[in-house]
Amino acid sequence: MRVSELIDILRDQPQDAEVELAVVAPVKESDEDITVDRYAIDGVLPWTDDDLDDPTSEGQVVVWLVGGEDDDVDTFLDAIEQGEGETD
Repeated sequence: MRVSELIDILRDQPQDAEVELAVVAPVKESDEDITVDRYAIDGVLPWTDDDLDDPTSEGQVVVWLVGGEDDDVDTFLDAIEQGEGETD
């Protein structure tokens, strides 16, 4: 999804509505049952993605909506901040 598409979708929503991240996953690989984990969005992280499947998109910026368990998100964001401070 492109940022412009997300903005268009959100534009039609109530301005005071809460935005959450919903992760849908199978309960078991061999089962048709699914689980939905809901998380608040705790951050937005632009990321240069060199690992996309499309070789023409190398170096393309993607935007991650970051959410999860509070301690995990804090650890992740701390690790990203420390990684940005490193020089080669």
